[in-house]
Amino acid sequence: MVSSVLPRALLLGALLLGAGFAAACSRSTTDRLDLPPLQTVAFVEVSRYLGTWYEIASFPQRFQEGCTATTATYSLLDNGDIDVLNRCRRNSLDGEETVARGVARVVDSATNARLKVSFFRPFWGAYWIIDLGPDYEYAVVGHPGRDYLWILSRTPSMDAAVYEGILQRLQAAHYDVQRLQRTLQP
Repeated sequence: MVSSVLPRALLLGALLLGAGFAAACSRSTTDRLDLPPLQTVAFVEVSRYLGTWYEIASFPQRFQEGCTATTATYSLLDNGDIDVLNRCRRNSLDGEETVARGVARVVDSATNARLKVSFFRPFWGAYWIIDLGPDYEYAVVGHPGRDYLWILSRTPSMDAAVYEGILQRLQAAHYDVQRLQRTLQP
């Protein structure tokens, strides 16, 4: 059974609004620790990035609490924006499915690696692609403040050596990889 998209979108919108307010009142990890600016990948071919991604690990966020089998599906809209369809199962692999639909826009056309995403307009959040497999088999999405992080794969599992390589690159980019939580996938 699929739960209503509207309550999920309202929840995400409220959280983004709260996060925006909190960000105005507090400093990001990047600012607090005086870290160098976060770097993105050199270039993303948007057509290759589209499709379904499985969440392998992420920094815990309230809006994803209890999520398992999390996926994100991206498809190109007629106006050039990207449709974002996030799904997860609540509390178990066979739990109730929760769906959130949003939209993303490329904000740096030189690289296509910096996007903004919204699940509740007019509020937008940064979505930066900071690591990407040579065959688009994995992607790492971060935020310039280093307070959000997602490791994504085209398959529900990831080779341990690939995952360890990503962790090493994230540490070099000043991410606290100890905060990562693995996502249960089928």
